[in-house]
Amino acid sequence: MASRRILKRNLNGMIFDIVEECFTIQLFDPSKAEEADKIIDEAASFQDEMLSKINKAKTRADFQPIEAEFETAAENFVMKLNGLN
Repeated sequence: MASRRILKRNLNGMIFDIVEECFTIQLFDPSKAEEADKIIDEAASFQDEMLSKINKAKTRADFQPIEAEFETAAENFVMKLNGLN
């Protein structure tokens, strides 16, 4: 089980990587800027939602579904970024 601090660190790192990749895509292919902006907006919303869930979690059992959702979303964002390339 990950601690609250580690979950937040991993979440922020993932969001940073997503935004960085979107900016890179926008830089090299301006025609995909609109799609990349949508992914950035979605990532920001996901981050807010997950931080809220992490802060509300009280027990170890509360963190398990959060970790599962985090992993699923990470795979989803990777698929979307691969679709832009």
